[in-house]
Amino acid sequence: MLFEVWAPRAQRVTLQLSGRPVEMARDPGEDRRGWWRAEAPAEPGDRYGYALDDGEVLPDPRARRLPDGPERPGAVTDPERFGWRRPWPGRGLDGAVLYELHVGTFTPEGTFDAAAGRLGHLAALGVTHVELMPVSPFPGRHGWGYDGVAPWAVHEPYGGPEGLARFVDAAHEHGLGVVLDVVHNHLGPSGNRLPEFGPYFTDRHHTPWGAAVNLDAPGSDEVRAYFIGSALAFLRDYRLDGLRLDAVHELADDRAEHMLAELSRAVDALAEATGRPLFLIAESDRNDPRTTAPRAANGLGLHGQWNDDFHHALHAALTGEAQGYYADFARAPLAALAATVTRGFFHDGGYSAFRGRRHGRPLDPGTTPAHRLVGYAQTHDQIGNRALGDRLTSLAGRERTALAAALVLCGPFTPMLFMGEEWGAEEPWQYFTDHQDPALAEAVRSGRRREFAAHGWAADDIPDPQDPATRDRSCLRWPRDPERAWYGARPERPEEAERLEWHRRLIAIRREHLPPGLRLVEVRAAFDEAAGWLVVHSGPLTVALNFSAEAAVTAGLGPGAFELLAATHRCAPPGPGGRLGLPPESAAVLVRGDWAREPGDGAPGAG
Repeated sequence: MLFEVWAPRAQRVTLQLSGRPVEMARDPGEDRRGWWRAEAPAEPGDRYGYALDDGEVLPDPRARRLPDGPERPGAVTDPERFGWRRPWPGRGLDGAVLYELHVGTFTPEGTFDAAAGRLGHLAALGVTHVELMPVSPFPGRHGWGYDGVAPWAVHEPYGGPEGLARFVDAAHEHGLGVVLDVVHNHLGPSGNRLPEFGPYFTDRHHTPWGAAVNLDAPGSDEVRAYFIGSALAFLRDYRLDGLRLDAVHELADDRAEHMLAELSRAVDALAEATGRPLFLIAESDRNDPRTTAPRAANGLGLHGQWNDDFHHALHAALTGEAQGYYADFARAPLAALAATVTRGFFHDGGYSAFRGRRHGRPLDPGTTPAHRLVGYAQTHDQIGNRALGDRLTSLAGRERTALAAALVLCGPFTPMLFMGEEWGAEEPWQYFTDHQDPALAEAVRSGRRREFAAHGWAADDIPDPQDPATRDRSCLRWPRDPERAWYGARPERPEEAERLEWHRRLIAIRREHLPPGLRLVEVRAAFDEAAGWLVVHSGPLTVALNFSAEAAVTAGLGPGAFELLAATHRCAPPGPGGRLGLPPESAAVLVRGDWAREPGDGAPGAG
């Protein structure tokens, strides 16, 4: 078996394989400077690591399995030996309904296998893709996963590489695709041994986590290849459909070709080679059209992007919150929602009071497919980064969260739900850690208390991230009846079953009536801020919402023949002139029977 490692500063590298040393030799290749290699017999499960200049044995930076934790030697593994039960043709982003889940809290057991046992529920709900939060190893057992230190490996307490493969295989059995959240913008803070191997980080740029990943300084060719290779390995070896890229605005890169463009090119090539559609979804706060613009147009070529503007406008309309970044949206939330659904971004070059400057650039509505923007009412960030991790149901109530579901699931953007949202879960999802370094644990604990004390919270009210009870409170509560194990809502709480059925119906309506390749130019909106109603037309599909808690309203649908498909409350069909009566805090979904695309409309290249 061939063992290779990049260690350009080392004078000697020794492979430690199952307790025996094997001297490594420099790779003579002109394009392999800094690489060391050795041939040695090995079997899956054999422990191995590398000693640099006779130092301690370090884990392989490209280890696929770290059974004893991220700072201990890895284990040989062979992804090709997994026995997949069925072929998988792949599922693209257009037409997708995403479901974000955290393996460690989706079930009390916190494993891939336990999560796989709930996939029947998701298939019955109608989602198309499960989006896993990061699964790379980190010290300890429980955490969000954004402090991983081994981007090629899989967290062992979740089930390791074979556990992930079993989960993906089970998802495919249910017809579900799988998307993985990956973190390329930093590693650690604890357990990161990469700097001992080479210049993986640089002081040329700084991030909220310290020195930046080295994407443009000397040695950056291999660093870029390290992260791109990891992304391709997950897509290829685990048959994933896509990756969500965490906080790409923190990937500092001054080279002529940005690392993300290089990554998207490699992913497109892998898609062509495998015959499966593959996609990359960015998390970015820049509102920059270049993120999803084609590489031929000097864009980065990513296939989608989370849309926080949509979340913030919707959240402000539902809750009335106006602190922090909600300030830009709270002054006229329905106007902000209308602008976001029709333009893609609310901040597309205008002034942001929260930032104290102009922000963003406009998308081209004539060429931008709406599915390239992911829309959501809740995410791990927007729940877990609150002081108490309170969900939208607790903040806005069940009536108003039903409005959110209608706009998310039947609006123009690719919808995403956060685990438990479909039945209105009320348990919090809080920030929890399991740092093994006592000093780091205390720094995180006290830092979080200071952060929220500045916003008026008492220190004793802030959950201790290191307390196991914080993680336990964040686990979804599933029914005990094994005959109904797939069913999210508890049968003793009929309001949960009602909310679950509302989500199922909305997803089915979207699947039947929203045309593929819908572009932003095909989205229209009307609203009355004072009365509290908003109407969004996404091609033939129309969502009408009354945000007023006290008054019934008559919303203007505009010209056309509309058929009422679903509503939260009993309401009469639209009257003459496209007028629809809506009770307080209600939503209705309609289809326009006379809608037709203009000649030439469609989805060529929507991907």
